[in-house]
Formats: sequence, structure tokens, C-alpha cells
Amino acid sequence: MIRLVGVDLPNSKRIEYALTYVHGIGITTAKKIVSEANISSDTRTKDLTTEQTIELRRLLENLDLKLEGDLRRFNGLNIKRLNEINCYRGKRHRMSLPVRGQRTRTNARMKRGSKRTVTSKKK
Repeated sequence: MIRLVGVDLPNSKRIEYALTYVHGIGITTAKKIVSEANISSDTRTKDLTTEQTIELRRLLENLDLKLEGDLRRFNGLNIKRLNEINCYRGKRHRMSLPVRGQRTRTNARMKRGSKRTVTSKKK
């Protein structure tokens, strides 16, 4: 199992898709990294040589991207700032409601939680 930027990459997947397990790397960025490292896109993670692994690590260190913990911390601090200045988006984050203008009369189930049914008591 290969470990890059603190993440264990799955062995059986193609390297392009395995790189997307790193928080902050999408499929487009992963394809660019693989092409820069001169690795075939059909290569599975378990089939990588040590030289290719070292090249991937070097490329990830030299990228100007925030990855994994840095990106999570950055996003968390942004949400914390919105909460502290008491703006509309911060309030929506605090109440666990959709932030970007979606309707909540129906839908928004993931944010609002599961439906709670009211049961009537027989007297």
C-alpha cells in the first residue's frame, strides 16, 4: 500500500483515481500529475515502481495546492470566521441549514436531518 500526503491509496485502482483519495485532488488534477510523472494512466497503484512513487511524492510536494490537513484547516477557519462575524452564511452554518440559497420547505433532508414523525397518543 502506497502512502502519499498521509493517505493510504487503494491498491486495486488505477493511479489517476487512487490519487483522488487525497483531499484536494480531483480527477483533472490527478490526470495532470500522472502525465507529469510520466506514468501510464492504465497503471494500477500496486504496480507502481519505487521510482514512480518517489516522483509522485516529489510532484505533490512541489505543487502550489493545499492538500489534506492544510485544506481542511483552511476551510474550517473560513467557516469559523463566518460564524464569528455573524453574517447570514455563518448563521446558516450554525443552524445546519443550506448556505447557498436552496429551498428548505421541501428537500434539504441531508442538512436538516431525517423526518421526525409526530405520533398521537390515544386517550
